[in-house]
Amino acid sequence: MTAADLTPGPGPDLTVRLAPPFDPELGAALAALGGVARVPVTPENLAVRQQRDAAARPRPTLRDLRADGRFEVEELRVPGAPDGPEVTLVSARPAGITRPLPLLYYLHGGGMIMGNAWSVLPQLLREWSLPLELAVISAEYRLAPRTRHPGPVEDCYAGLVWAAANAAALGVDADRVVVGGKSAGGGLAAALALLTRDRGGPTPIGQLLLCPMLDDRDATFSSHQMAGVDTWDRTSNATAWRALLGDRYGAADLSPYAAPARATDLTGLPPAYIDVGSAETFRDEDVAYAQALWQAGGEAELHVWAGAFHGFDTIAPRSALARDARDARTRWLRRVLAR
Repeated sequence: MTAADLTPGPGPDLTVRLAPPFDPELGAALAALGGVARVPVTPENLAVRQQRDAAARPRPTLRDLRADGRFEVEELRVPGAPDGPEVTLVSARPAGITRPLPLLYYLHGGGMIMGNAWSVLPQLLREWSLPLELAVISAEYRLAPRTRHPGPVEDCYAGLVWAAANAAALGVDADRVVVGGKSAGGGLAAALALLTRDRGGPTPIGQLLLCPMLDDRDATFSSHQMAGVDTWDRTSNATAWRALLGDRYGAADLSPYAAPARATDLTGLPPAYIDVGSAETFRDEDVAYAQALWQAGGEAELHVWAGAFHGFDTIAPRSALARDARDARTRWLRRVLAR
């Protein structure tokens, strides 16, 4: 044996980013969809993807949402931002309850480029509104690239301000409002918490941030690690952020109301629930946001679901991990509403 034999080798290539394994149930559900679930959104296919989503995504009618009289549901057209159009809100509550109810003000996902306010309501009403005796308002914000920042977040803010000012007519308690959303909607909910704090608007008692889209910079370890692997990877993410921000994409002084991960002051924000998958593009930015809230003296409950990809609970809703995630979200909502 020579000295050369004892010399350490170069070690692992640190540029290689092995992706965490998928949970077996989730991996099987994703595999069953074939490659279609991981085809990225690009600037070239964006318009086609938007058209396909608008045609395929469920858009239940008010009659559907009323579920044979179990819910009271109405569409409202309310004033938008000073220079913006009216905003459509879909307001729903369990039927037959006359007392003011707490309100979940919810913002749908879709990368800021897809989705609608109606499609998310059946699950919200079934899983939260009915068992928790909770009113829900889902906001139909404008989508990019037709509407760039700040249009979408201003739509959401205008709807929230209107709902708080008209709480009595809506039968809701303006002092018990939770803002929430999933993916892009989670990012908008986080931005809304910042915006209401800074403008002195309605003060939420909580922010429910489900795999939130928070950081336009696409520079985290997980965004590189999950490239080409997650159902929403850094190519799709960059396409969506560019659609929203236009020539402000990547700007050093980008507003935190556009990308909440840019915020430097997270003091004075409502308690947050944040969840994300370990095998997800948004993992590191969401974990960092929870840490920043703690470091600012705030309250955050963080769940990182092992082996979960983006949208796992939609693709595999009956999986054990999806059931656990829904249970954890419900428990947090119940605790926040009981305060």
